[in-house]
Amino acid sequence: MVSNVSALGRNGVHDWLLLRASAIVITLYVIYILGFVVTAPDITYEIWRGFFATSITKVFTLLTLLSILVHAWVGMWQVLTDYIKPLALRLVLQLAIVVTLLVYLLYGTIVVWGA
Repeated sequence: MVSNVSALGRNGVHDWLLLRASAIVITLYVIYILGFVVTAPDITYEIWRGFFATSITKVFTLLTLLSILVHAWVGMWQVLTDYIKPLALRLVLQLAIVVTLLVYLLYGTIVVWGA
């Protein structure tokens, strides 16, 4: 079996499951938001803010953000391993992507749970 130093012990089935699970969470979130938009009589700033102030919406939004980041990581990892052959360059690009995704996660958490 060929071992890839940048694979971090993952395999194709693991990636496939992560992508499907994250896609399901993202789809459910879109349905949740659309359900609110369709059922709300009129959407004002106060109603919108109140909707996003509920704990369930905050948790669901953060879970969806995490799912988007996982989805992005798996996709970018696959693209980089397919098209960037020099290992050092691929690892630097992967590190840059991981740092960027972590910044998105931290900033998203602050936005969702902040004041």
